[in-house]
Amino acid sequence: MHDTLVQIEGAGARGGVRPPAPRLPAWARKGRTHYQSLHRLKADLRRLHLHTVCESARCPNIHECFHRGAATFMILGNRCTRGCGFCAVPKGQPEKHDMRLDPAEPANVARMAGAMRLRYVVITSVNRDDLPDGGSRHFAETVRAVRESLPQARVEVLTPDFQGDLAAVARVLDAGPHVFNHNLETAPRLYRRVRPQADYRQSLAVLAFAKQYRPQALTKSGFMVGLGETGEEVEAMLRDLREARVDVATIGQYLQPARRNLPVAAYIEPAQFDAWRDYGLALGFQMIFSGPLVRSSYMADLVHEQAHAGADPAPC
Repeated sequence: MHDTLVQIEGAGARGGVRPPAPRLPAWARKGRTHYQSLHRLKADLRRLHLHTVCESARCPNIHECFHRGAATFMILGNRCTRGCGFCAVPKGQPEKHDMRLDPAEPANVARMAGAMRLRYVVITSVNRDDLPDGGSRHFAETVRAVRESLPQARVEVLTPDFQGDLAAVARVLDAGPHVFNHNLETAPRLYRRVRPQADYRQSLAVLAFAKQYRPQALTKSGFMVGLGETGEEVEAMLRDLREARVDVATIGQYLQPARRNLPVAAYIEPAQFDAWRDYGLALGFQMIFSGPLVRSSYMADLVHEQAHAGADPAPC
């Protein structure tokens, strides 16, 4: 793996002095030209008091996705109760911020999805560890509202781990999503730094339960590279996901969304992403979407269609 990395010198600088931000390699850059589409969709979302993970997490694909009329709705508010080092979503505890659930949110998500004429709807959320059910009832209500409003559409959920509460996972699955997605995010060795309030084995258990509980649903998971993991750890994550009977995996380059987030440890060459895709397919995945700018819900509609067709999605 080491000959396919672009290492960042001084990524672990001493004395608390952060090194200068490195220049992005050409393969990790994304054009930002669709400003009209971006502003129009943002205005429509604000009118319904809706959030997207595309905006809150500063996704590099936002211009492209908003231009093609795609967005990942983020429910349960815009503040997360966890402090993952890689994520740009605002963080806060309920005693410091108003984190009440919006009862109109499920209907508003369905209304916006209808206005966008979506045939594929992706719903994710912040972590709500302050709620007894982790927000799973609200999650399920949103899925049902979308399915009732758009009966022909496919619905993908990208859920938190609900602190390992499998009853909460079942509650979301009972609403009938076509795809259940929950991300591993990184190798277990890096969890304390990258995802300190989560547990690698717990996330695998959530995915395994989802496939067992609703076998007709496609199961999906993703992780980032470039945070300090080894090639062997990447392959081990893919093997663990297959053991949990996950159908689709996504692999993308970590890009530091803000200076308060973890720095990039290495940029991965596109050829290595191709090699991991081939390795995963050999393990039996229906689809591996692997590339520098791949994100968990990026081109989710095409990934879903082509997972069944056995073809690769368009290159990112």
